[in-house]
Amino acid sequence: MPATSPPIRAFQWDLARQVERLDWLLAQLPRYADWGYQELYLHLEDAVAYPSLPGVARRDAYSYRELARLAETAARVGIGVVPIVNLLGHTQYLIKVPALRDLNELRDEAGRPRPAGQICPSHPRTLEVAEKLLRDMRPFCTTGKVHVGLDESFHLGRHPLSRADVARRGLPAHFAGYVRQLHALNQSLGLRTGMWADMLYFLPEAIPLLPAGLIAYDWYYYPFRRHPRVEFFNFVARDLAAPLQRQGIAYWGCPMNGSFRHEPMPVFGDRLANALSWWQRCHAVGAEGFLMTSWEPSRLAQETTTLVDAAVASLWLEPSAPTPASLLAAGARRLWGGRPARARAIARSLLAGDAAAFTGYARWEINRAWNLASGYPRLTGYREELRRVTAVAQALRRAAAPAALNASLALRTYLAQRDVFVHQARAGILALRRAVARGRRLSGARIEALLAAGAALARQRRTAASAAARMWTLTRRPAADAPNRMILEQDRRQLRALLGWLRRVRREPARILGANPVCGRWQVFYDVWNFAPAVQQVTLQQWRHGAWVTLKACHTIEFAAAAAVRRSACIRRHSAPCAIPPGAADLRLRLVLRGTGAVKIGRLVLTSGSKAVRPAATRAGRWIRLGAPAPGRGLPALDRTWTLELPPLRIT
Repeated sequence: MPATSPPIRAFQWDLARQVERLDWLLAQLPRYADWGYQELYLHLEDAVAYPSLPGVARRDAYSYRELARLAETAARVGIGVVPIVNLLGHTQYLIKVPALRDLNELRDEAGRPRPAGQICPSHPRTLEVAEKLLRDMRPFCTTGKVHVGLDESFHLGRHPLSRADVARRGLPAHFAGYVRQLHALNQSLGLRTGMWADMLYFLPEAIPLLPAGLIAYDWYYYPFRRHPRVEFFNFVARDLAAPLQRQGIAYWGCPMNGSFRHEPMPVFGDRLANALSWWQRCHAVGAEGFLMTSWEPSRLAQETTTLVDAAVASLWLEPSAPTPASLLAAGARRLWGGRPARARAIARSLLAGDAAAFTGYARWEINRAWNLASGYPRLTGYREELRRVTAVAQALRRAAAPAALNASLALRTYLAQRDVFVHQARAGILALRRAVARGRRLSGARIEALLAAGAALARQRRTAASAAARMWTLTRRPAADAPNRMILEQDRRQLRALLGWLRRVRREPARILGANPVCGRWQVFYDVWNFAPAVQQVTLQQWRHGAWVTLKACHTIEFAAAAAVRRSACIRRHSAPCAIPPGAADLRLRLVLRGTGAVKIGRLVLTSGSKAVRPAATRAGRWIRLGAPAPGRGLPALDRTWTLELPPLRIT
């Protein structure tokens, strides 16, 4: 039956991606208690030393004693702890251990376990390993609950043992059977079993096979009106609450407080609107609980996610007519104190910054390599973004914002400066090539301008490095492998290489035709229109030396509320360098789509700067459609592939 009391209020720390300082975590617990949170969920993976599996913990993991101290401190302030022990998907933390690798669902052609994957429910050692992990975590389950994950387990049924079980009783029964085994194991330990609910969108037939008494945590990270949506099904709305509650399974709603992947700070408006959607749904369906999840915060200042949690607390502390602006202002005052006017100024600035969010795989390609930089179709988009980010950073400084926000905006400002520089440098180099091809002398002034812009970016990068270090060390011990530090170091190397190349061009103008860190000898540009968003990857390949070679592979996911819709106007301009074998007269390219759903490809051009070649199929506003409509049910076939080879492009 649906719950009749108010939802339990919970928050989560994702410590599996980075370890926060224990003293900082302990200091936050009384604050969360004051904000009305009742439970803490700990996503750990290999961030804790398991006594029964000593090979799992990573070098900087929490000791068993430290975890005990965290749970004891939480209990003293009235917060119960729920460890999350991933026991299906997201189990690379186990498979990485040589002695546990045979648990892997995925096998190579010779039947050997692959180095990456997820554990197999049918493996004879799986329950033995699960019991060791759960027994080790039992002392910290101060709520009498443990969460076993089970989300995003898309490799189900690949192992010979599990494949045989699926053939015998079907995939839903295979999945439900494993859940029942874990449920029985936890019952023997005196624990209730929690699991993420997303696999039940794909396997709804498993719901009647699940045992009563489970807890299902339904997650979706964009705003919605009535029901959450399923990205794999082209954002179709689905309701799990009713069938789960009929089965005697408790239902929880789960928004998210932080960032996706490479975002340097949360998109605050999206996060708060998502939380408001879930709070309303939890009350509408009588949910047992409301969990503010947190994922992959290693590129963030952790205090920015804490700000979202503090803001969301207004939903129960100050529930009258909440808006993202009112929630965020209240959260800023709860977290950092000060006058209401200062908190409102901080909230206005952060929400204004959402318009320049650095989000989506296309935008993040620049973090892999500058010659893959993609995003807006024109340079004006990047300049406008830099203008917005600069204004937000200045407003936060005027509001005397705390260090976490100022450092985050300093890093975001650099990312916008880098975008402008890289796309401007690429356009400038291609323009210089065109001028040389038309018989003009190489413009020394343009080379000097690019060198000066590069020197300015070098200074900006040093400022960003200090900001990134500040973001990290506010709550963490210094680390050489901090993600933002590694990105900035890669930028340093690419900038140094580009400036060296430009100086050589200044001495030897013929070098302008050569490859460099922002573009190849030839560069391919193409638009990807994510018109029916789902989960896809678009790959561009070139036929070279008797094989198809990948030039670029990029997911279409935007991680933005504006793209979490059934029909989208989102178009991204992509780019990739292309090497032409000596003496080649033409070039063969093909497009490959993997995943679920369909996209459109347009405006493809192969250019050296001096010459541009366009396939007829994408000229004059024409679009190539790849894929098929996303399905509305079933486990997603993420390895489904569509391929289109373009006619050879004449380059001589």
